[in-house]
Amino acid sequence: MNKQQLLNSLKQRGFSKEILNAFSKVKRENFIPQELKQSAYEDTALPIGEGQTISQPYTIAMMLSLLELKPKQKVLEAGSGCGYVLALISEITKSKVYGIEIIKELADKSKQNLKDYKNIKVYHGSGAFPEKASAVSTNLIGGVDKENLGSLYFDRILISAACKEIPKQLLSQLKDNGILVAPVGEYEQSLVAVKRVKNKFIIKKEIPGFVFVPFVEV
Repeated sequence: MNKQQLLNSLKQRGFSKEILNAFSKVKRENFIPQELKQSAYEDTALPIGEGQTISQPYTIAMMLSLLELKPKQKVLEAGSGCGYVLALISEITKSKVYGIEIIKELADKSKQNLKDYKNIKVYHGSGAFPEKASAVSTNLIGGVDKENLGSLYFDRILISAACKEIPKQLLSQLKDNGILVAPVGEYEQSLVAVKRVKNKFIIKKEIPGFVFVPFVEV
C-alpha cells in the first residue's frame, strides 16, 4: 500500500478532512527504522525499537477522531514513542503539543524526528506522573523549556499504550470540558473517550477490539 492508497482507505472509513489532511502532510517514513521504510504506508503497526511500536494508521485515526481536536487546543500525548502522532496532532491543532515518553532512547529519537516542529515539546518521564518529567532541558525542542509539565492543564490528552485503568494523575490534568482518550483493558483494549465535566468524568464512547503495547508507569 502506498500513501495515496492509505489516504483513500481512511477516507472510505469516514474520517474527517482535518485528519486526512494531517496524514497527507506528515511523512510516516520519517518516524520508523530505515529497514521498514518500504512498509511505511501499510495499515499496520510497525516496530520502532525498545519493544515498542508505531500504531496502525487506522487506529491512530480513530484515536484522533475520538479526541475531537480543534485549532488552538493544548494537547498532551502520554507514551509518545517516535513522535508520529504528535506531528499529526500538531497539523490539526496548530498549537502547543506535548509528548511524554518513559523510554529515554525513544524520547531522544522523537526529539530528533520532530526537530522542525517548534510547537512540539517532548519530555522524558512517566506519563502516569507528568510532574516528574524532566521539565528543564536544553535538549527539548525549541531550546530551554522552563515550563513544569505537571502544572499544565490540557484540552485533550491521549494515552497511546494499554492501561488497566486510566491514571488518575492524567485525569487530573484535564481541563473542564476536556477529553481524554485511552486504550483500556488487560489483554485486548477498548478505546475509551472520557470527558471532564467539572469534577465528574463521563464516558462518551467506547470502541472495543484493539491491542496496544502496555503502558509503562515507572
